[in-house]
Amino acid sequence: MTEERVCFTCQRCSQPLALDDSFSNISEHEKAELNLPLHSNTDVDLESQMTSFDNYVHPFRLSESGNGVNGFLLISDEEDDTSLPSHKIYTHLFDAISGNSNIDHPLCEECADYMMEIMEQEIEMKQTDLKDYEEYLKRLENDKKELKLGDLEKELAELKAQEARFLEELESINKEEQELKKAIAEQKEFADQLEKNEKKYYKEHAKHSRDLMRIEDDARSLQNSMNFTSTHLEKLKNTNVFNSTFHIWHKGHFGTINNFCLGRLPLVPVAWSEINAAWGQAALLLSALARKINLTFDRYRVVPFGNHSRIEVIGKQQELPLYGNGGVRYLWDTKFDSAMVAFLDCVQQFQDELAKQGKPFVFPYRIHSTKGKIEDNGICYSIKFAYNRDKNWNRAVVLMFTNLTWLSGYVNSKYLDEPIYLEPKKEEF
Repeated sequence: MTEERVCFTCQRCSQPLALDDSFSNISEHEKAELNLPLHSNTDVDLESQMTSFDNYVHPFRLSESGNGVNGFLLISDEEDDTSLPSHKIYTHLFDAISGNSNIDHPLCEECADYMMEIMEQEIEMKQTDLKDYEEYLKRLENDKKELKLGDLEKELAELKAQEARFLEELESINKEEQELKKAIAEQKEFADQLEKNEKKYYKEHAKHSRDLMRIEDDARSLQNSMNFTSTHLEKLKNTNVFNSTFHIWHKGHFGTINNFCLGRLPLVPVAWSEINAAWGQAALLLSALARKINLTFDRYRVVPFGNHSRIEVIGKQQELPLYGNGGVRYLWDTKFDSAMVAFLDCVQQFQDELAKQGKPFVFPYRIHSTKGKIEDNGICYSIKFAYNRDKNWNRAVVLMFTNLTWLSGYVNSKYLDEPIYLEPKKEEF
């Protein structure tokens, strides 16, 4: 016959237990004591502390026979205690212990120690509570001995009076509450109206802010325009309109007006078309300067007409052409020379007119109008082309241009606020 071994497991951690052999030799007296009911405290929830000890696990038998190796065979517990094997005795013993407590047995040593720690903590807590209750009970018993009936009645009357007073205060508080509710309703209505007005105000504020931004942008734009215009106006005030319109300069040894050369040299001939255009620009400048100071020339009238400008002799119905067409110098038409002499005479008349107006002005180079010459450091240069050397004629033209430059600067500074008319009048054509 094969020997069977039964192994019990811990009801908490389910680990196999190694039971002591002394459990199989328990006397009847000890069994009776184990069956006695144990004192249990229903307030202690040991199940929550032990994480459910009430899951009973049946003992199982380790068998060495059969097809399986170390297989388990459940043991029934319906047999009698008489002639029971040791594992049956253990089973009845553990059932009896588990029935008298809230903990299922058997337990391993570690779980039993843990259970003991929990029970000891509960005992300490109960002892502390018991001590507090006993002290409180003693204090109550002492208070009862000290209190008397009269004192209690007096205290009761005071409490009733206090109750009446509290009831009156409660009624007053209720009335005040109603008034406060009414006031809150009114304030809420007022707040709603304020909120509507606030929204309306913000809309108007946003609209006015946009208008203000637009107006400020317009104002800044106007200010920038004014600044630019003022700067430009100041620049124009400081600008010599005659120098800007009639730019007199030089190109090599030639005097120029608006880039047109006026003069000739033996080795550098200048085309007559360019010379005629330069005289036309000079005639236009002289006419504009005369209009600026309201000067009417004596004996002559300057008629600017491009490269075919002329000078009219007043009272003689004679026209002097201020242009040439080339040819042999000794067979030259003297009318061109007469026109240049008349032009130089008109330039000299500016100095005389300014002196009459109380604005003395002196040309840097003296003009001998009757002779048609300009003096430079005691040397006179004739403005006539015929019977004259190209070098001398070119020098005379350069000196005349210098005098015109000084004259235009003086007129521009002294007659700044008066209008300037550069176009000739119709009756002059």
